[in-house]
Amino acid sequence: MANKKLNRTSEHRKAMLKNMLNSLIKYEQIKTTLPKAKFLKPQADKIITLGKKDNLQTTKKLVSQLQDIKTANKVKKTLSKRYEKRTGGYTRIIKAGFRYGDNAPMAIIEFVDRDVEAKRLDKKKKDPAKEAEKKEEKKEATA
Repeated sequence: MANKKLNRTSEHRKAMLKNMLNSLIKYEQIKTTLPKAKFLKPQADKIITLGKKDNLQTTKKLVSQLQDIKTANKVKKTLSKRYEKRTGGYTRIIKAGFRYGDNAPMAIIEFVDRDVEAKRLDKKKKDPAKEAEKKEEKKEATA
C-alpha cells in the first residue's frame, strides 16, 4: 500500500496527478478535496526539489513528468529560485470546509510564499468601454 488509490484506475490516477500538478504550478493555489490534496503535496514538493538541480537530466525528467514545457520552465526559472534557501515544505494544505453536494472535505493546496497574481492568470480583464456599450445596448433593447 504505497499510496492512496483514490477509487481510480492507475492511468486515471496518473493523469489526474499530472493535471493537478500543472494547475498547482500555473496558478500556485488550487482548491480540491482533502484526500487529493494530501496525495498531491509530496509529489509537488518532489517536483520543486527536482527543479532546484540545474542540469539537463532533471530538465528532461521534469518535462516527462509534467508533459508541459511551460510549467517545467516555470519550475526551473521562478519556483526553484524562490525556494533555493528552503530545504523542503514548499506547499501547504488549508482545510476549506465541506462541499455542498456530497459533503466531501475540501482543502486549498498552495505554495508557501506564493505569487498572488498567478491565480488571476487566465481571467480576462474587463474593458470599461465595452461594459458601457453593453449597458447601452440593453437599454435600447428594453425601450
